[in-house]
Amino acid sequence: MSTVEEQIANQIANIEKATGRTLAGWLELIRASGLEKHGQIVSMLKDEHGLTHGNANTLALKAREAAAGGRQSDADLVDSQYSGKNAALKPFYQAVLAKVNAFGSDIELAPKKAYVSLRRHKQFALVGPAAGELEVCLVLPGAQTNPRLKPTTGMGTHKVRIRDQSGLDDELVGWLREAYEDA
Repeated sequence: MSTVEEQIANQIANIEKATGRTLAGWLELIRASGLEKHGQIVSMLKDEHGLTHGNANTLALKAREAAAGGRQSDADLVDSQYSGKNAALKPFYQAVLAKVNAFGSDIELAPKKAYVSLRRHKQFALVGPAAGELEVCLVLPGAQTNPRLKPTTGMGTHKVRIRDQSGLDDELVGWLREAYEDA
């Protein structure tokens, strides 16, 4: 299994080959456009240059990283998620990871600005702070919702929020395992 960084490098190589423009060239084009918001950059790249959403999204992320002085390390991303008012949630995040890592050695963590993606062959969960609680989003297509396992949209199908250690119970671990096994 390749790392996220290897996958992105491969995608960029494919963009360069398909378009004849280097990453540096794309970053300069984006900088010269004056656009700063992610969605605006993606729209411009798709509308004016015919890029697919995935390729435009990757280039927009790279442009914003460059404008911010480079990519934050994974540890810095996680630390920033669990700082300030969310600092008390970090032990719950770490407890979720400990439970998930017990499923197998094939789990990849991919920290983002607001959450950490948990992947196996594909993403099966996201974990991050949300409104003073730890939110665990799961990819469980077809799972029945209930007052605790709520439907969501985006990169997961269901979500659970926990306020304290008791929220990381056998039921939640079971849902995490099911999502892991399906990935």
